[in-house]
Amino acid sequence: MRVIRNKNIVVILAMMILLSLALDGMARPRRRYRRRHHGATKGAVVGGVAGGVGGALIGGKKGAVIGAGAGAGTGYLIQRHRNRRHRRHRQVRR
Repeated sequence: MRVIRNKNIVVILAMMILLSLALDGMARPRRRYRRRHHGATKGAVVGGVAGGVGGALIGGKKGAVIGAGAGAGTGYLIQRHRNRRHRRHRQVRR
């Protein structure tokens, strides 16, 4: 009789612990994760400088101008892609 009573107490305690753990997880508010925004202008400037230096090393003044233009365009596109990569737009069906 005593063994059955001890088992019942253990089962009740285990159920209470499981219930408290489940309720604790539901009561905690969800934390929203926001991705950091990268400036497309900054990407264009950095890309332009890097392209200009690379172009100057390879092809002189004309290469610097071409490299700066190509680097600025590429830097802008890369930053724009990084900003839009994780956006998920849901379309509402009517």
